[in-house]
Amino acid sequence: MDLKEHLATEHKISPITTYLREIVYGGNDGIVTTFAVVAGFTGAQTNAGMTSIPFISVLLFGLANLMADGTSMSLGSFLSIRAEKDVYRAQKAKELHEIKHSSDMELEETIEILKQKGYSSPDAQALAKLLSKNERYWTEFMMHDELELPNPERENALYIAIATFVSFVLFGFIPLIPYIIAPGTSGVFYLSVAFTLLALLLLGILRWKVSHRSLPRSVAETMLIGIVSASVAYVVGIFFR
Repeated sequence: MDLKEHLATEHKISPITTYLREIVYGGNDGIVTTFAVVAGFTGAQTNAGMTSIPFISVLLFGLANLMADGTSMSLGSFLSIRAEKDVYRAQKAKELHEIKHSSDMELEETIEILKQKGYSSPDAQALAKLLSKNERYWTEFMMHDELELPNPERENALYIAIATFVSFVLFGFIPLIPYIIAPGTSGVFYLSVAFTLLALLLLGILRWKVSHRSLPRSVAETMLIGIVSASVAYVVGIFFR
């Protein structure tokens, strides 16, 4: 296997892997946000002694909230990435200016950083001199190892926003399914609870499949966070009369 084939097969990253953070974040928030509407209605009506649940109200409020919050969240992600890029580029320009006009000081800083990473003084000096021959890479090294700033320049703000929105809506729709398939059922809320747990389970499994981490840990963490958030939503709902 040559280098190109190795890079193409062993280091190929799927879109789901690339945007796993947005998928998990958006999916979990979508599930909890939708269930908050369902739980809020149910909790409020239980507290008020009401026996009937306005299914159409739950469905309409759930869908409206899902689309509004999904849009808000995705646009927030878009603006966040743009702002992060602006900050990174400003700091990068400043670091490059220092390399060009205060190279001796930057060289000393580089040597000290390399020594802190375990290199001997002679090796650190040799590596620093090599880095100084490539200003672009030296700048990136200082951004990462001196300022400890993650590089967001390759992140696509539009794709991140889309991934967040799609995940939010798809997973967030699941708790509403019982209100579509069984609107007249007296236990529709409990069916929605089951669908909510199913959505969290699917999200945890997706996280496991992509990250290749422990299945029990991936599922347990995802479900625990979702259950806690959903429980808070229900408790808040019982305070409304």
